[in-house]
Amino acid sequence: MVLYMRRFFSVFAVLLMFSVAGFAQPGAQDSLRLSYWVQGTVFGGDTYKGVESALVSIPDGTVATVTNSDGRFVIKSPKPFNKIRISHLGYETEVREVSHGESVKVKLKPLSFTLEGAKIISGDPEGLVRAAIERIAGNYGREASLLECFYRETVRKRTRYIYISEAVSRIYKTGYDRGVERDRCALEKSRVLISPRASDTLSVKVQGGPAQAAQLDVVKNWQMLFDNEEMKLYTFEMGVPTYIAGRLQFVINFRPTFLLEDRALYYGTLYIDQELLYFTRIEMSMDMSDPALAARQMVVSKPATLRLTPKEMTIVVNYSESDGVVRLSYFRSVFRFNCDWRKRLLATNYTAVNELVVTDLLSPADPIARSEAFRTQDVLSDKAAEFLDPDFWKDYNIIEPSESLEHAVDRLRKGR
Repeated sequence: MVLYMRRFFSVFAVLLMFSVAGFAQPGAQDSLRLSYWVQGTVFGGDTYKGVESALVSIPDGTVATVTNSDGRFVIKSPKPFNKIRISHLGYETEVREVSHGESVKVKLKPLSFTLEGAKIISGDPEGLVRAAIERIAGNYGREASLLECFYRETVRKRTRYIYISEAVSRIYKTGYDRGVERDRCALEKSRVLISPRASDTLSVKVQGGPAQAAQLDVVKNWQMLFDNEEMKLYTFEMGVPTYIAGRLQFVINFRPTFLLEDRALYYGTLYIDQELLYFTRIEMSMDMSDPALAARQMVVSKPATLRLTPKEMTIVVNYSESDGVVRLSYFRSVFRFNCDWRKRLLATNYTAVNELVVTDLLSPADPIARSEAFRTQDVLSDKAAEFLDPDFWKDYNIIEPSESLEHAVDRLRKGR
């Protein structure tokens, strides 16, 4: 089980990398043009600040996106639509009538509800988790699916972006009565920007790219945390129920029962739909009490003279229900660490973020050929350099760049 866990969580490699910006176009086929769009900003009614990672979707459809760190979004579709649904943990779900090309501002109301005390404190948390596992195949479906996705990975050195890559990809997933071994990912388009500064040659290569989200589908790959041996390592506790997308959720917190000598465990929270018992959201954070142990588990390779101290490794996976089937909808991982060469007094902090949103459900669900597949050991920056085709990227549902990210893109393109 140790090797099994390391396989899926050893996803980052730190190494020296030449900062060379080139231009390449990966072979891929174009998808349908997304001609209808609405953009806007989502605010929290309690903070009046932009709400990050709010899910924006078209009701009764499969098209979706998420808001960026400023609360901004753009949602696009090949077909006309007149309504959007906005939901986020801790807020009431909002449905708004819209028209093509409109720019909207949405203020979400903080969630306020009361439940009987018995509903809040009753229940066996570990039993609920096991019951949700037993219902995975029924809730998530036994049929294969083909998902179109937008993916972005970024690396910041302190507060400055030094690496940005984006991709439109397809993920083929077999039914949830099977494992992830035959799940595959393929790139359609990608672009990469790398800092030209010599001082930024210490960078991070992120293995797996969009394929990482397929492999870290914790529900389908439930043995990562929830097989009998793994569950013995954790303590489960009931939290206060909440709503997600208008549906009441059991909230179950888990933490390590004790520390292991050979690998780091995880703290986290599970959100389980109270009616149908499916996992709606999974939050995981690696235990950093032993930095050296965490580093061995996360880092694939690094120069011998480089000291790396991990500070944070978190993963969030969201699922949403449509037409009676629950599917992967959003994935985000954050890896924060300090690096310094021996003999240097001060360390430099880095933050690597991977983010994927499922933008559409494609039909038919044809498998992706092995020769076309993007593998978990592949690195997106090695596959394609910056792809200059603004019209192509405007035609896709994407996670809107934040203001700081837009500024970083301009700086990197100008070589500053």
